[in-house]
Amino acid sequence: MKKVLFMILMLAPIAAMAQKFGHVNSQEVIQAMPEYTKAKTEIDALQQQYEADLKGMQEEFTKKVKDYEANANTLPDNIKQRRETELQEMQQKIQQSYQDNQQALARASQEKMQAITTKVVDAIKAIGQAGGYVYIMDMTGGIPYISTTLSTDVTAQVKAKLGIK
Repeated sequence: MKKVLFMILMLAPIAAMAQKFGHVNSQEVIQAMPEYTKAKTEIDALQQQYEADLKGMQEEFTKKVKDYEANANTLPDNIKQRRETELQEMQQKIQQSYQDNQQALARASQEKMQAITTKVVDAIKAIGQAGGYVYIMDMTGGIPYISTTLSTDVTAQVKAKLGIK
């Protein structure tokens, strides 16, 4: 029994040394993907559309404020009150539109990036399983130190798995 226990204890460090570790730069992989370029272009276009809409609303608001200020002294009180209410509602609508646009932009960005991230994670898992890796750590994940001499860079393999050159 002692011989078996001794053999296990002697082989444990050897087995531990045989473990393979890898690292990947997922940001580099993602930015090289055509899907990322397409998603970024779509998000940028959506953002420009939202900005143009808000700019139009802001210009209309500014015009109405100037018109109101120019004519405020000559307007009867009831019309003045109605215009002030209109301006307040318009300002609230602009603020609400801005918030809605920001939320929609964040949601669209998250949806598009989720599909891309899932594809990269699946490729990393496939490389890890095929290569017999114990861990593949992401260098862009904020890990304070990854030994590039004791682990294998699998970034190129992940790119190849995704069909990226």
